[in-house]
Amino acid sequence: MNLTFKTAMRAGLSALTFLSAAISLSATASAQQQTAPQGWFKVCDKQDDNEVCSIRNIMTANTGQLITAVAIIDVKGKVNRKFMQVSVPSARLVPPGILMQIDGGKGSKLDYAVCMPDLCIAELALTDGIIASLKKGKEVVFTSINFQRAPNPIKMTLQGFTGVYDGPAMEQSKLEGAPAPAAGRNAEEGRGSPQEA
Repeated sequence: MNLTFKTAMRAGLSALTFLSAAISLSATASAQQQTAPQGWFKVCDKQDDNEVCSIRNIMTANTGQLITAVAIIDVKGKVNRKFMQVSVPSARLVPPGILMQIDGGKGSKLDYAVCMPDLCIAELALTDGIIASLKKGKEVVFTSINFQRAPNPIKMTLQGFTGVYDGPAMEQSKLEGAPAPAAGRNAEEGRGSPQEA
């Protein structure tokens, strides 16, 4: 196996693992009164000869249950790769994937990369055009199809996205000690009821 491919796979799996860990952390956060920051935030880490930065937004119900988590991952160094991962609760129809629409425009399909008992993660390779649309946009909607064949559109504001994307990463100490958001605020912004998931 090619060394570059191994490094790319390791960076991708590391990002996937970190996103899963962040989601698991947010699920138990309500008991500990700590969770991921509200809205868009950026974290960076050094892995081998690569810098891996991810811009994230994690929406949870007031119970701590995942509604939707987004990570835009930028790997620079030996490997250069930009991709998006979107996580939704499990019990989704796999073939349709997740549809992403920015400001009601044409949708982009994200295919599921992996499903676990508590969540499914879909991925999309990012282009400069998609990044530009996210920076200019006001809202992005991620629609997955649940096991009852009902669409579950989740709206996520793009307010603050450009500043976070172009700005510095959050210090790890601030991420670990972030206070919990107001109960239910993230869920209520996305849609009416977490039970619809």
